[in-house]
Amino acid sequence: MKVPGQRSQGADVFDGGVRYRTWAPGKNKVEVVIFGAANSIDRVLSLGEEPNGYFSAVDPRGRVGDRYKYRFEGNEWPDPASRFNPDGVHGAAAVIDPGDFAWHDQSWTAPPLAELVIYELHIGTFTLEGTFRAAIDKLDYLVDLGVTALEIMPVADFPGQRNWGYDGVLLYAPARIYGQPNDLRALVDAAHVRGLAIMLDVVYNHLGPDGNYLGCYSGAYFNPEHKTPWGDAFNFELRPVRDFFVDNPPYWRREFHIDGFRLDATHAILDSSEKHVLAEITEAVHSLGGFVTAEDKRNNAELLWPQTKGGIGLDAVWSDDFHHVIRVMLTGTREGYYLSYKGAAEELAAILEQGWLFEGGARTRREHGRPARARELPLHSFVFCITNHDQVGNHALGYRLNQIVSPAAFRAVSALLCLVPYTPLILMGQEWAASTPFQYFTDHEPQLGRLVTEGRRLEFSGFAAFRDPATREKIPDPQAEATFLRSKLRWDELGAEPHASTLRLYREFLRLRSESTALRARARDNLRVLLTDDGIIELVFGKAGAEQCLLLVDLLGGHHLPSLGHGRTWELLLSSNEKRFGGDEAPPFAQPEVRAYRTA
Repeated sequence: MKVPGQRSQGADVFDGGVRYRTWAPGKNKVEVVIFGAANSIDRVLSLGEEPNGYFSAVDPRGRVGDRYKYRFEGNEWPDPASRFNPDGVHGAAAVIDPGDFAWHDQSWTAPPLAELVIYELHIGTFTLEGTFRAAIDKLDYLVDLGVTALEIMPVADFPGQRNWGYDGVLLYAPARIYGQPNDLRALVDAAHVRGLAIMLDVVYNHLGPDGNYLGCYSGAYFNPEHKTPWGDAFNFELRPVRDFFVDNPPYWRREFHIDGFRLDATHAILDSSEKHVLAEITEAVHSLGGFVTAEDKRNNAELLWPQTKGGIGLDAVWSDDFHHVIRVMLTGTREGYYLSYKGAAEELAAILEQGWLFEGGARTRREHGRPARARELPLHSFVFCITNHDQVGNHALGYRLNQIVSPAAFRAVSALLCLVPYTPLILMGQEWAASTPFQYFTDHEPQLGRLVTEGRRLEFSGFAAFRDPATREKIPDPQAEATFLRSKLRWDELGAEPHASTLRLYREFLRLRSESTALRARARDNLRVLLTDDGIIELVFGKAGAEQCLLLVDLLGGHHLPSLGHGRTWELLLSSNEKRFGGDEAPPFAQPEVRAYRTA
């Protein structure tokens, strides 16, 4: 039976050997095969049947490093709950002792949610080496930048040598391409020592198409009544299936000291149980002192309500409206999911005031939650970005925002992102206007890979620029290694222009965010959002009679400096158009600009 605090499945080391447990309902006989040298079979143990379809056994000869698979119905299968698969997702799992790492973060406490400045990174392209250990060398840089949390794109092991991570199939196994499990622990430990929290992006709405063996263990893992873009949804109404996923975040929290989680596409996690699986996952993470954020397109305030009020209890959600309005405003893009937006200053002002734009009705091709509800939520519950892995990857050529808008516009939206009272998220390399794209890449077996390549190009056939099949052929092939290599950051750019100036802007505006008393008080009654007749947005932080900060936002330019007013005298602190940030110090708002003032 499952021990409290222990995973429902997997191989666990204890004083009496190794305990194996898996879920394979309806199977007549289940064995664990332990391999010796050269993948020869060393021994085979029969697993005893438990209630509810589980099978388990203890191998008294078992030890750390043993390689194993389960055998039933004449085949040997990888363990879906493996802690590590040294030879890939189709190979044998390795028995791992999670207690053999020497931690140095005993005094670590994660920063409050309102203090998070999130930096999203992909381990494989963040450094030239593309490993957990190599990322450690960049932590001091990130501290100096001013971020407080790293959000690591999914590391659950996937097929092949490269992947964004959303095709993961082994939810408990760090990808062997990035290093050993203890290498991930070393990264988390080193981050904590430097004051950085670690968030892990996890995917519970589907598994990848290659190496997903859950259906071999039982078709009951899936519920054909619930459909997702990737096929049948998981059968969260069934307790063993539910446990397999609910156990996962606590596993990362206990064994890897992960502070928080970003749940991918929670709108596609379907569950008709009395208590939604998302609520149970969140409750489990909270019980261990962690936090949970999510990507969810529904703009549904109930996701953030406490469970005592009938909500899910999430700590934060991504607010795509902020990104989408800015993208339409700066580029004029009105295709796909951008059709819902006008790109008007009024829209941006509304988002800055309440956290979302669309709530309480249908817009083009979209349904949204209720606007009044957003104002009941703390500001840090909304994660804002001007770009992220999806938004770069959703560009056919993987171009970053700085590659498709003017330098002045990019500086202005960067400054705004750094100072919003919501939770900002920065995509790796964004802070220095990296020249490298972030393109969609995979490494599937040839037949599946061909379908991925064709599907990627077909995906853009509805866009005006790619209706010609010959033009679509220019879209980078996800399967090509060159696509992956092009996406690696070039750290040698940091000292060159315009990268050095852009980096200086991010450091200075994030420093102001962390040091200003008025900006640090991130409560709704501490913020007023005004829209001038000329289309400039004014954000006033702080209360009358106390220190205040004034932010003037003009993302299009061509306007005049308004009268500052508000009964105070103001001192200019920062402008996104300063020469040290790459600007030309033209008259205020002659071009896109963000200016920050404080009461003199």
